[in-house]
Amino acid sequence: MSSYLLIGGAGVFAVHTASYLLQLPETKKVISVGRNIERSPAYTLNVGAKDPRYSYHQIHLNFELDRLMELIDKTQPEYIINYAALAYATSWEKAYRYYETNLLSVVRLCEELYSRKFLKKFIQIGTSELYGSVAQPANEDAPLYPTSPYAVSKLAADQHLQTLHLANKLPINIIRPSNAYGPGQQIWRVIPRVIYCILTDQKLPLHGGGKVKKSYFHAYDLAKAIKLVADKAPVGEIYNVGPDEPISIKDLIMMITREMRVDFNQVCEIVPGRVGEDAQYWLKSDKIKHLGWQQEISLQEGIRDMIHWGKKHLDFLHNEAQEFVLHA
Repeated sequence: MSSYLLIGGAGVFAVHTASYLLQLPETKKVISVGRNIERSPAYTLNVGAKDPRYSYHQIHLNFELDRLMELIDKTQPEYIINYAALAYATSWEKAYRYYETNLLSVVRLCEELYSRKFLKKFIQIGTSELYGSVAQPANEDAPLYPTSPYAVSKLAADQHLQTLHLANKLPINIIRPSNAYGPGQQIWRVIPRVIYCILTDQKLPLHGGGKVKKSYFHAYDLAKAIKLVADKAPVGEIYNVGPDEPISIKDLIMMITREMRVDFNQVCEIVPGRVGEDAQYWLKSDKIKHLGWQQEISLQEGIRDMIHWGKKHLDFLHNEAQEFVLHA
């Protein structure tokens, strides 16, 4: 029986991880921590509802470390999974916010964790953006070329954790996923936004014509990877996880438009590309496959899952922001 504490617990990927863990009979507790109050079922997906093993706590990682440590000491989770991050393509403005959340909060938290003997692993959720734009799939030993303040902040956190493991034996693992998605994702992200625009007859601004390639996989498959790393990975190891092949944003949108039986050209309007945007993210995931991971949900199946979610919660989504808003 194991207990887990998820930081960034209101985010879509933590919600899916909580859901996956609660499906397992060997899960003792799932404690989610997020900076916001628990949100609508459109985002929580009712995960943990009426399950006494689940609890949610509104605690801001940057400003309430004392409250977080009180909760950690009270619940004594064997595994802490850190999803908390500011993650957006345009991190050039107010870059210090990204360093506060993605690096400094990790540094402060992990100093507090040295003496917590109940902790078996601290699992950091990293990013494929550390490798920059690649022409072939990057493995864990590939050169690191972060090209944005966001990516630099995530790289610095990874390297800090590696030094803590080597010098102070902090039991860490790092997972670097490609672009995950799933029901409950904010509608300013590409897949839910395309679906929302189609359902509401709005035009989608397609940056740079959608030439950029990324690697998309379902949050359920990410949750499985995290559980495998918790159970089987030697401490200190880093694991990439993502699909075998990338897809251009244009082709991704075309998959959605075909599934929803609308004309791609009626949905999109071409706008200039983002400054400094990498051309392709692509990971080699052989290392985590050796632990037993395989992608289960195809992109087409995942898109159908997202369309169903968008239709179910459309009335609620009408009031949600379609553009990213940077908060502390």
